[in-house]
Amino acid sequence: MQLSLRLDYFSGPVSRAGAFDSRINIGELQSHVPDNSIDYIVEWFRKNDVHLRISKARSSKFGDYRGPVKKRPAWISVNRNLNQYDFLLTLVHEMAHHDVCKGSSSFIAGYRFSKRKRGTGPHGADWKNRYRLLMEPLLNKAVFPVDLLPVVVNYFENPRSSSKMNHLLVTALKKYDLPDGSVSIDQIPFEAVFTLPGGRRFRKKEKLRKRYRCINLENRKAYLFSPMARVFPDAS
Repeated sequence: MQLSLRLDYFSGPVSRAGAFDSRINIGELQSHVPDNSIDYIVEWFRKNDVHLRISKARSSKFGDYRGPVKKRPAWISVNRNLNQYDFLLTLVHEMAHHDVCKGSSSFIAGYRFSKRKRGTGPHGADWKNRYRLLMEPLLNKAVFPVDLLPVVVNYFENPRSSSKMNHLLVTALKKYDLPDGSVSIDQIPFEAVFTLPGGRRFRKKEKLRKRYRCINLENRKAYLFSPMARVFPDAS
């Protein structure tokens, strides 16, 4: 049974800019988020001219937002391999980006022009406040398990540009992942070889401040990895 959520935030007319069924597949979305969050999420998409794409697994990012440009509508993408709670947090993260963009855009003869405030980054105070506002109706035991909820609530005291930067949250969310043989890059030794989901192989080198420098074994180029990046240790 789904929980009835307050939708006071979603005042105003439903978006008519694009056919709703062409922008979001409710059936597919429902299989990726907690049951008691689906009505809230769908209502947001009904009010906003945003397309949702559930993407293949990507090692470089877990979600993405692309604002409207001229005649092109806004897009949100979220990786399909995330567990339902991780997916929900990532999806609302990107929804908050759209709300900030929408609040600082002008419309001229059908063209959209973003007007980000000078001196504010994409994950500044405006985005943090909007992210908190969007998540507030979802921060309850009807949506999150009792062991995960306090960790998520604590994270929203000061949300970061990526939830993967919060070790406690990453560890708590990992319990709900399906086993796939992956580990965080933090767990393998230096000089160990590992593989990404796409098949690229790397060797772990030194830590540079917050990230690990790793060498791609094919092109010999160096790449930086977050300590929480999921990789597959080389068994050979």
